[in-house]
Amino acid sequence: MGHISKVRLDKKIGLSVSGIVSVLMMSACSTTQKTTQSPKAAIEQLLQSEAVSRSLDRQEYDFVSIPKGSKVTLTTTGLSKDSAFIGEIVGGWLGKQGYILANPKNAQYRVNVVVKSLGTEYGETFFGIPPISGTLLPISVPELSVYKSRNQIGYANFYLDIFELPSGRFAHSTPPYWTETFYNDYTLLFLFTFNKTDLIRVPNLRSFKRIIK
Repeated sequence: MGHISKVRLDKKIGLSVSGIVSVLMMSACSTTQKTTQSPKAAIEQLLQSEAVSRSLDRQEYDFVSIPKGSKVTLTTTGLSKDSAFIGEIVGGWLGKQGYILANPKNAQYRVNVVVKSLGTEYGETFFGIPPISGTLLPISVPELSVYKSRNQIGYANFYLDIFELPSGRFAHSTPPYWTETFYNDYTLLFLFTFNKTDLIRVPNLRSFKRIIK
């Protein structure tokens, strides 16, 4: 009896090992990286907007060497079509710092926002069995993720050039304002999903409250 039990145990172990090896042979591991997706989803918009806001809030130096209460006009320069958005945020921030936004004829200084970079990056790491279509088999197998991570970062990098008006004489250039934000989504062992982010509030497609309504 002891010999028979040992044989059965060996068979079970052998089958288990064979199953694991089969899964590993069928599995795939990949890492991909993509640029900004378009049109932008809500999370991408939050990644960019909060990167801009935090880069202003976290600066550790005096803004400009011009007196508070000065009248300023604002221009924005950048390669991205979203650069104008930074100008709007900087304009509001200038008002909070005590500067007065005015038209170019009445302004004492021109603040030129030079946008070096604004956008998001997307990367994906996958280990598991990729989806199998029904071309070779009569059935289709969905993706089975042992581990999958989808990582997005928002990045903003810009600086400000200050010019005196009406002379146009260069007055000051600030160090770069820059920061990153992130949103990561994970899947473990086919079923368990969770996310990690430094954004304050993000859309939650898996909200339990929404399910029970």
